[in-house]
Amino acid sequence: MITVIVYYALQAYTYAIIGYVLMSWIPSLQTSAVGVFLSKIVEPYLGFFKRFIPPIGMIDISPIVAIFALQFITRGAMTVLGTLGI
Repeated sequence: MITVIVYYALQAYTYAIIGYVLMSWIPSLQTSAVGVFLSKIVEPYLGFFKRFIPPIGMIDISPIVAIFALQFITRGAMTVLGTLGI
């Protein structure tokens, strides 16, 4: 049961990152209530990657790396929780 909750929480966070990136293309969406909410929950995680990965021209690839890292975390958490039988 906990494994399923953790899995869906991490997947929801992945979708939140994708939504945040898509909203960055339309500036008026960033100032909406949803945009501010996504910014508050996603920006601390993305900020870690933005410190180490500079933009390439005008393209910021840190969200891509952040999603890959989150997928590795998800798989690792599922393996550990599955092994523990939780």
